[in-house]
Amino acid sequence: MEKGNPVSLRKKPEGMNNSDGGNYVRNFEKWKKKYNRKKVQVKRERAQHKKKPEWQVEREYIARLVSRYGDINSKEALKFSDFPISKKTLLGLQGAQYRQPTEIQRQTLGFALLGKDVLGAAKTGSGKTLAFLIPVLECLYRQQWTSVDGLGALIISPTRELAYQTFEVLRKVGKNHEFSAGLVIGGKDLKVESEQIQHTNIIICTPGRLLQHMDQTASFHAANLHMLVLDEADRILDMGFAETLNAIVENLPKTRQTLLFSATQTKSVKDLARLSLKEPEYVWAHEKAKFSTPATLEQSYVVCELHQKVNMLYSFIRNHLKKKIIVFFACCKEVQYLFRVLCRLRPGTPVLALHGKQQQMKRVEVYNDFLRKNTAVLLATDIAARGLDFPAVNWVLQFDCPEDADTYIHRVGRTARYKEGGEALLLLLPSEEKGMLRQLLDKKVPIQKIQVNTEKLQNVQQKLEGFLAQEKEQKERAQRCFISYLRSIYLMKNKEVFDVCQLQIEEYAHSLGLAVAPRVRFLNKALLQKAERTEQTVEEEESDEEEELKSFKVQLKGPENESSDSESVSDDEAGGDEEQVTRSKGQLQGADYEDDLGDADLFTVKRKDVFNLAGTQESLEEAGGESSKKKPSKETKYKEAKKVLKKNFQVNKKVIFNEDDKAVQLWPPVQRAVTEDDEEEDEISGINVEKARERLKREDQEFDKLEYSRKVKAKHRERKMKAKAASREAKKKRQDSGEDEEDEVMAYLARESEEEFDPSTLPDPDKLHSEEEEVEEEGFTKRQRSSGSSDEEEEQNVATFKTKKRRLQKGEEEEQHAALDTGLSLAEDEELVLAPAERKQVEKNVMLMLVRFPWLRITSVLVFNCASD
Repeated sequence: MEKGNPVSLRKKPEGMNNSDGGNYVRNFEKWKKKYNRKKVQVKRERAQHKKKPEWQVEREYIARLVSRYGDINSKEALKFSDFPISKKTLLGLQGAQYRQPTEIQRQTLGFALLGKDVLGAAKTGSGKTLAFLIPVLECLYRQQWTSVDGLGALIISPTRELAYQTFEVLRKVGKNHEFSAGLVIGGKDLKVESEQIQHTNIIICTPGRLLQHMDQTASFHAANLHMLVLDEADRILDMGFAETLNAIVENLPKTRQTLLFSATQTKSVKDLARLSLKEPEYVWAHEKAKFSTPATLEQSYVVCELHQKVNMLYSFIRNHLKKKIIVFFACCKEVQYLFRVLCRLRPGTPVLALHGKQQQMKRVEVYNDFLRKNTAVLLATDIAARGLDFPAVNWVLQFDCPEDADTYIHRVGRTARYKEGGEALLLLLPSEEKGMLRQLLDKKVPIQKIQVNTEKLQNVQQKLEGFLAQEKEQKERAQRCFISYLRSIYLMKNKEVFDVCQLQIEEYAHSLGLAVAPRVRFLNKALLQKAERTEQTVEEEESDEEEELKSFKVQLKGPENESSDSESVSDDEAGGDEEQVTRSKGQLQGADYEDDLGDADLFTVKRKDVFNLAGTQESLEEAGGESSKKKPSKETKYKEAKKVLKKNFQVNKKVIFNEDDKAVQLWPPVQRAVTEDDEEEDEISGINVEKARERLKREDQEFDKLEYSRKVKAKHRERKMKAKAASREAKKKRQDSGEDEEDEVMAYLARESEEEFDPSTLPDPDKLHSEEEEVEEEGFTKRQRSSGSSDEEEEQNVATFKTKKRRLQKGEEEEQHAALDTGLSLAEDEELVLAPAERKQVEKNVMLMLVRFPWLRITSVLVFNCASD
C-alpha cells in the first residue's frame, strides 16, 4: 500500500483550484465580508424582535385601556367588547354566556370605569349584578392587585342567599383573573374565615358577619379599600341595618369609590351623607317606563277573608301542579307550620321551605334544590324576596300582604326575569285592600282584581284538626304560627293597611286546625291604643264642629252682635267691669230672634233640673260678696258624712229567696236576736271537732265504697276477658282436633252487689238439707267478708239471709201440699206425660237447674209451662 501525502486527502474548498494558488486569499476575504454582513443582520433582527417583560407589556395594555375610558359611548355599545374591558374579563363573560349588555349595564359601566360614585336603579331581573362586578374586576386589574395587598373591594348584601348567588357569578366571570375572593356570611366557621380573610382581595359578605370580623379579627383591616358596593342598597340603609352599617363605614377609608344598586333606589340625602358620596351619578334605567315592574309580568289580586287563606293556598297548589311557584309569608313560624301541613296533605308536587330559622347548610341545600327542579313549591319569607335569580319561576303567590309597595315589587321580581314571562297573585284582606292599592298605584304598579271560583276551593280544616289531635308538636307549631302572625300585623308601621283589631281571630285559629284561639297579650294593648286614637279624633272633630258653629252663629248675628259678643268675651277673660257684661246680656235679650240665635245652639240638649241646681246657683249668687270674702274651707270625710246624715238617704237593700221561699236580707247585714241555742253555741268557742270528725268519716266511707266497687268491677272485667280468651283458645283447639263436645250451660245471675257468681258457693245435691244450709251460710259470709264490710254488717247480712231462706222454705212446703193446678185438662196432662224424649231432656235440664239453684223453685211451675210450650 502506497503512502500518500496526508494533505492530499483533505477536501478542497469550493471555488479553489490547486493549480491557482493565488485565489486562496481573495476567496477568504469574500467569505469574511459575507460573514460580517450576516452577523450584522442577525443583530439587527434580534434587536427588533427582542421580547419585553410581561409586567411591562401588561402595563402598556392597561394604559391603552385607560386612555379609551374617555371615549365610551353607552348608546352605541352593543357588545361587551365595545367597552374598554380587559381580555380576561371578556373571556369570563363569554364563558358564562354574557355577550350583550343590558340597559342598566350600558349606562353604568362608563361612570363606574371612570371611578365615579354611582346610584343605579333598574327593574328586577335587569342584570344589576354584572353592572357592579365588572367595574370591581377592572378596578383591581388596573391597580395590578395581588394577595399581598389585602382587601381591595367589598360587596355587602342584605341576605346570605343573595351573597352566595353574587359569589357564584363572580367565580364564573372572574375565573381568568388572579384575584382571591371570599364569601363571609353567618353560619360558617369563624376561625377558618379569620385565618383567610387577611389574604382576600374581594369580599362578598353580609353586614353582621363583616362587623364581627372587624371587632374580633385582629389581622383584618380595610385601609387599602378601593371600592365599596351595596347590593339592594335601600334595604341595607334601612333601620334594620342602620347601626351596623354606621359602624362598618367608620372603619372604611373615605377615599374610595362607592356603588349603590337596587330596584327601588333611595334618594334620601341623609342616607347618602352617611356613605360620604362625592357627586354621585344617579342612573335610572327605566325612568321613562310606564310601569315600575316588567312588562311581561301579569299581576292580579284576590280579596278573601283571613280564615279562607289556607284553603286558598292548598287549592291554588292543587290547580298548578306542573308549575314552579314561590309563596311569600310574613314570618318564619308560618312557613314552618304550613310546610309540615302541606307535606302531610301531599298536594302532588315537591314542597320546600326557606326561612331565617334554618341552619346555613340547610338553606344552601334548599336554594340549590329549588334551582334544579322544574316543578316545585317554595314557601319562603322575605329573605328570598331580593335579588335571587331562580330560573323559570311561573307564579309568585303572596300569602300575606307585603309591608309596603317596595317589598311587593321585589317579591314579584322573582318571576318574569330578563324578557321572560310570569304571573303574580296577591291575597288581600278586606281591611287591607284600600290602603295597599293606593300605595301600588303611587309606585306605578299595574294590578287588577280577579274573582275566585268557589267550586274549586277545597276545605282542609277538618284534616288539620285531625293532624293537631294526633301530634302535640304540630299543635304547638300552629299556636306559634297564630301568635307570630298577629304580632307581625301588630308591629307594622302602616296602621291604615294593617289593623289587628279588624282581624277575625277565632275563625283564623279554627282555619289553622286549633279548637280554641291562643291567648295573645298584646291585643289588649292594641285595643287600648285604638280607643285612645278614636277619642282623640272624636275630640278633634268636636272642636272643629264647635268652631264652625261659632263662626256660623257670628255670621247670622250680624256686626252689632259680633261686637257685643267680642266685648263680653274680652271682659270675661280679662275680669273687666260687670256693667259691660250685663249690658251685653241685655242687648242679646232685646229681640226674640237674636235671643234664639245667641243662646240656643243648633244641637241643644234639654235637661231637667232634678237636683235643684238652679236654686243653689241663685243662692250662691245672692251670697255673692260674703262668700267671696270668706276662704273656702277644706271638706273632710266627717263633714261629708254629716251632710249625708242630714239628707236622710235610705240605704239600698239586697234580698234573696232561699229554697223554702223565705226572704233573706243579704245587705245590709241584719243583727238577729240571741236565743238560748245560740247562747249555748257561743259558749263553745271554735269548731265542733266531733261533728266535723263524723262528717269526714261519712264522706270517707262513701268515697271508699265507690272506690272499692270500681276496683271490684275492674277485676271482674279482667276475669271475663281472660275467660273469653281461654274459651276462644279451647274452641280453636277443638276445631283443630275435630272432637265434638257438648257446650256447658253457664248461668250468671246479677246480685245487688253486681259481683260475678261464684260456683263454689253452690250446695252439693248429694248432701243433706242441713249441710246445704251450713254451706250456703258459710259461702254467704265468705262473700260478704271479701267485700270488705265490718263484723256488725256481716251479722246483719247473715240474719237477713236466714229470714229470706225461711220464707222460701215455707213457700215450698205450701206448694208441695197444694195440688198442682196447671190449668189443663186430663188429656192434655197425659200428653205431657207421654212427651217425646226432647221434652224430657228439657225437663231434666230444668230440674238440674232447680237443684243447683234452690231459690228458683218458686217459679218451677212457670218453667215447666214454658218447657211444655
